[in-house]
Amino acid sequence: MTTALLLKTYGVAVLVCFGIDLLWLGVLAKGFYQAQLGHLMRPDVQWVPAVLFYLIYVAALVVIVVEPSVERGSMGRAVGLGAFFGLAAYAAFDLTSLALLRDFPLKAAVVDLAWGMSLSATVCGAAYLAAMRMG
Repeated sequence: MTTALLLKTYGVAVLVCFGIDLLWLGVLAKGFYQAQLGHLMRPDVQWVPAVLFYLIYVAALVVIVVEPSVERGSMGRAVGLGAFFGLAAYAAFDLTSLALLRDFPLKAAVVDLAWGMSLSATVCGAAYLAAMRMG
């Protein structure tokens, strides 16, 4: 994969990830997270760390999952490894929170782990398709 294609794929992946996650967190699961984690949540979103997370996380997805999957020509690999990567990454937060934070709800952790897997698999699948079409 050329550097230009890698950067284009990254751009697509960032837009897909941010768009889907914003829909999830801001609309579909907003009430769930508020009910589960409201006692831990800030009243205002801190956008700089949030945007930095998306930029770094999506870069890792593209470099570690999507690019090798494109080289192998395997959409299944992109989706499967994307789901596994999402599980591992979201587990770092959710399982650490369960271990260290008082009153961190198990239900929120389980839902968030499933979401991390789903989001990451979807982003990797979309980025794979975009790379194959642009390449």
